[in-house]
Amino acid sequence: MDIEKMVKQLDVLIGDYQDMLRGQTEGVLLSDHAKLLVSRFESAIDRLAVPGSSYVKQLDIHREEKRTAVKIRAVYSIALGLRDDLNAGWNDSFVEMVHADTHSDYLEMAETLLGSEYKDAAAVIAGTALEVHVRALCAKNRIGVTLPSGASMRADGMNIELKKASVYSETQRKQVSAWMGLRNSAAHGDYEEYDKQQVRLLVDGVRDFMLKYPA
Repeated sequence: MDIEKMVKQLDVLIGDYQDMLRGQTEGVLLSDHAKLLVSRFESAIDRLAVPGSSYVKQLDIHREEKRTAVKIRAVYSIALGLRDDLNAGWNDSFVEMVHADTHSDYLEMAETLLGSEYKDAAAVIAGTALEVHVRALCAKNRIGVTLPSGASMRADGMNIELKKASVYSETQRKQVSAWMGLRNSAAHGDYEEYDKQQVRLLVDGVRDFMLKYPA
């Protein structure tokens, strides 16, 4: 699923909620349709946001609450924020869609895809493994990944901070940056900018990187 389809799914639910609000009282928002809409919002957030993301954490706060007008507004606001962030490009859509438990799961998936001649999907998944590991390295080394605005730091920013903290060298930072660039090309549909052999080097390189710099 690409970012456009993700946004469209959220747009449908957001539009449904906004239609309900027009000319309605809060009491009407407690209808069966409104309660169903809450469930659909929750399902969409769980499906489209990566596990452990701020969107899921916010949803968890309200997940067990009764389906009142207050909860509907809260869940709607989370979905609205997710939709707007996706539109603004603040979330890598393929990264947000990969639901794997460990780094090895990502790389195993990338290996399978590459072996089946899906080089572009393999590049995205391997890049996901890299970003997850870079974030884990930041946590291990107590490097903050939240910007003053409250937004999460992008992968390239975390890479720079890890080099500044001497977790690895400038040479390694440049290599990580190059890998991230390949992943971004794949995620944005620039498939002619790299070939299968480069994706093979990406998968192998990320695996070695994880072994050399364990988190």
